Amino acid sequence: MKKIIASLVLLFAATCAFAGDRADDLDRLRSGSLVIKEIMAAPDKGVPEEIISNAKCIAVIPSMVKAAFVVGGSYGKGVASCRTERGWSAPAFFSLKGGSFGFQIGGQAADIVMLIMNDEGMNNLLEAKFKLGADASVAAGPVGRHADASTDWKMRAQVLTYSRARGVFAGISLNGAVVSEHKEDTRDFYGRMVPFKTILRGNIASPPEAALWHDTLVKYAGK
Repeated sequence: MKKIIASLVLLFAATCAFAGDRADDLDRLRSGSLVIKEIMAAPDKGVPEEIISNAKCIAVIPSMVKAAFVVGGSYGKGVASCRTERGWSAPAFFSLKGGSFGFQIGGQAADIVMLIMNDEGMNNLLEAKFKLGADASVAAGPVGRHADASTDWKMRAQVLTYSRARGVFAGISLNGAVVSEHKEDTRDFYGRMVPFKTILRGNIASPPEAALWHDTLVKYAGK
């Protein structure tokens, strides 16, 4: 009897831990949706409509943290989706470590948005681990309601990056940052390990809990 009770206690604890971890994933989806909504609602200071509507993939890291006292001491967990023939893919969870943060200083948190602009950049993301500036060219994205006709954003980078900290929104360099699939978050959310490519190519159904994230992408970036 004691062994049975002990087994039930362990099972209950494991179930609670899984539920808690999955709750973190759901919170990240909600936060990512809010970041996109608030940035796109900023008058004349958001991501230009021409750019987000042409993005192959969109990735958001709510509240990425940088510690000024550690060299390269930056870390964040985010969520990404890519366009497919059937619309936006299910959410894929990833982490981003290191990288230059340009004007960002101090131990502050910043919301990060990354737009993958072409097939080459998308293929790099599908590899589940790549380094910005090395495996994929990266540049600070232009800001405004519409992209200036003189900018060469279509040609100059595979990935355009943005940051919002303390109410200030701007393009930002993430040169040297490493993006990789977060396997634990993937397992927590889908109940099993699902390869990055399977998710981002649209080969797995998006759970109902991801509806807000999906609807936000459709609203601001199109299908």
